[in-house]
Amino acid sequence: MKTLDQWFEEYAVSHQNPKNKAIHYICVPAIFFSIVGLLMSIPSSSIAQLTNLNVPFIENWAGVVLIFVLLFYLRLSVMMAVRIAVFSLLCLIANFYIGQLVPLWMFSVGLFAVAWIGQFYGHNIEGKKPSFLKDIQFLMIGPAWVLQNLFSKKHIQ
Repeated sequence: MKTLDQWFEEYAVSHQNPKNKAIHYICVPAIFFSIVGLLMSIPSSSIAQLTNLNVPFIENWAGVVLIFVLLFYLRLSVMMAVRIAVFSLLCLIANFYIGQLVPLWMFSVGLFAVAWIGQFYGHNIEGKKPSFLKDIQFLMIGPAWVLQNLFSKKHIQ
């Protein structure tokens, strides 16, 4: 099993161009955010029937899926799992309020599409294919890579 640093090293190979990196810093979190919104948009009455639990954070599909997402990160790094958990919680809260203003699924589909266009534009600038075409797990590494880069000591100073 690869370590998180090994994943980051391999991911960084196709993310060297400063413009592509800047695009990723915006689009990767936007894609994660939009997926949370899409999952929150799925009717959740079936969750209550499946689980027969009354647990607040598992009241929609986003909560259920995010538990498995956090398990993925937890096996790589406890600190990264905590960072992703905080970001996930912020996504859940923000999507809840967006859903009070507009149809959440429509907003999420639009954001998802725009963010992916941005991603592919960034890779066009980079001149390299997206990493997830090599290994689908890179779709999970992208958000961690962005968090790691945005909050590394070199960016905080």
